[in-house]
Amino acid sequence: MKIIDAHNHIDFHGITADRAVADMDKNGIDQVWLLTWEAPENEIDFDLFRKAIHPSFHSLTFERVHEASRNYPGRFIVGYCPDPRNPQAIDKLEQAFHHYDVKVCGELKLRMMYDNPDAIELYETCGELGLPVVMHIDYPIRLRPGRYPRSSYWYGGGVEALERVLRQVPQTNFLGHAPGFWAHISDDGQHVAEIYPKGPIVGKGAVIRLLETYENLYADLSAFSALNALSRDIGFTKELFDRFQDRFVFARDCYTTELHDFINGLGLPLSIREKVFYKNARSLIRDV
Repeated sequence: MKIIDAHNHIDFHGITADRAVADMDKNGIDQVWLLTWEAPENEIDFDLFRKAIHPSFHSLTFERVHEASRNYPGRFIVGYCPDPRNPQAIDKLEQAFHHYDVKVCGELKLRMMYDNPDAIELYETCGELGLPVVMHIDYPIRLRPGRYPRSSYWYGGGVEALERVLRQVPQTNFLGHAPGFWAHISDDGQHVAEIYPKGPIVGKGAVIRLLETYENLYADLSAFSALNALSRDIGFTKELFDRFQDRFVFARDCYTTELHDFINGLGLPLSIREKVFYKNARSLIRDV
């Protein structure tokens, strides 16, 4: 079966483009959406960058993504998300689209409300260009004692900001991602205190309500945040894959097989697995 990994990076935990392609070949992954993370230095966790990212970089750059796609034609779908607060953001995105074959806006991971006017204008441009937007959401949960470096790293403004975006920009497709998104699979309120909530699913979480309400929202299944959420209640998860089979998108944000193995272990019909593993991602990209 064809597989598209709709969220990954290079220059992270020692993963070069060469190593990424070797992993793809080993695990039968045909293509990867290779995403940037462009953020001001004062909005990132320096411990993370020292430990996980090449010491000469303070962001996951478009230049490196473009170089990887040039060296491995056809294997990488090029993603790029400039900081919407940069006055040149839209110009930069349009140039990347027209000259460097960018097909995804992502990863958006910034310490700002995602529905600020500059961001809305960028999303509107993405809709005109046919670019889906990958959004990382985190709540301000205290990760370390003291004030410096920051005690928490929040991104996006939570599901309330996400819903305002979905309502204001219906012509653009968005992929929800990260702990602040997947914590809302349940309506138990754990999102304010736990990065990776545990326990049975309670009621109808905001993720479910948003998927029901907004056809332009898709669920990015990458990282531990998604796998943790999906593992909380297997019966509930099987029903979700059936209900939202056109909106769940296989993605990893790492170089492991856990999510692939988990999905295959659910006993889903082949038609659903085909949508999740590649058809939904392919449908979001123009001219592929």
